[in-house]
Amino acid sequence: MNAVAEFDYEAALAACARGDQLALRRIYDQDSRRLLGVALRIVRHRQIAEEVLHDAFLNIWTRAATFDPARGAGRGWIYSVVRNQALSLVRSGEREVAVEDSMLEELDAGTLGLAGGLDETIALRQDIGRLHDCLVGLDAGKRNSILYAYIDGCSHSEIAERLQSPLGTVKAWIKRGLSALRECMG
Repeated sequence: MNAVAEFDYEAALAACARGDQLALRRIYDQDSRRLLGVALRIVRHRQIAEEVLHDAFLNIWTRAATFDPARGAGRGWIYSVVRNQALSLVRSGEREVAVEDSMLEELDAGTLGLAGGLDETIALRQDIGRLHDCLVGLDAGKRNSILYAYIDGCSHSEIAERLQSPLGTVKAWIKRGLSALRECMG
């Protein structure tokens, strides 16, 4: 069984909204390494990514009551808080540090190897392989929209501009592409 699938993000966010600090800790324990990876890919500097993660968890704590399960999944909301925190920092031009991609890959590999056990690392690599296969199966518009959004941190309008496609089309591609990825990965 997939540990991510078993974790109830919506319940954890509802508990945070009620002031349950242990719920925030459970979210942190469940996803902090992956969330750090999201921040690291955007800000490209580990210390800054750690600061982003800290600030994002403060936002998750203070804004948990604003989460609406009718508008999306709890896990997606949490990841968007981290992503938006990182993007805000980069867009403000503060503390941006350029790092070569090879260095970033080494950091990622080192982080994964040290953070979890061998079994967890192997499972993560298998998941990444499955994700790659699922992404390859998407048509170009959906695949590129998702990659621009989640890897490059682009907004919907930035994606529409890059792909020279209408904003509504890009939003539909992302929605349908994510649905197809969930199905494929399931």
